[in-house]
Amino acid sequence: MVLATPVYCKYYSKSVPYEPVRLQKTNLRFYLHDILSGPNPTAVPIVRPNQFGALVAIDDPLTEGPEITSKKIGNARGMYILASQGTDLTLVLYVDLGFTTGEFNGSSLSVLSRNPILENPREMAVVGGRGRFRQASGFITVKTQYLNTTTGDAVLEYNVEVVHP
Repeated sequence: MVLATPVYCKYYSKSVPYEPVRLQKTNLRFYLHDILSGPNPTAVPIVRPNQFGALVAIDDPLTEGPEITSKKIGNARGMYILASQGTDLTLVLYVDLGFTTGEFNGSSLSVLSRNPILENPREMAVVGGRGRFRQASGFITVKTQYLNTTTGDAVLEYNVEVVHP
């Protein structure tokens, strides 16, 4: 038996005058460690149809310096997909860069961008954020510091420039 219950509601809308907010610019530099090898990988292939279309889930540490032993400041959580069929190895990255210490503890930046991994440096888009980075927009310049072509392990330097309220 299927029961249908009518719902009575009114469409609600309210407009108020917009008060521009004063924006600030923040620059950050940190390192992302993408580790596919070893007993505790931080990046795990979910789907691997040949190469094109490979999907990888990540929970990569973010550190102050390029060494994995540097102070951890957060995590990059999300996924990337191999989105090119040619020799121009390109990923599409969907990631939340969450900060767990310091001035931006509890805040994060949202990245949704094309990532042409053979370009060094390359640029990716910041499309939003949470906490102190609510309504953020900007870009990240990424430099590959280390890449093991056998395992896929990489250390990436992230230089971030964002504007936010």
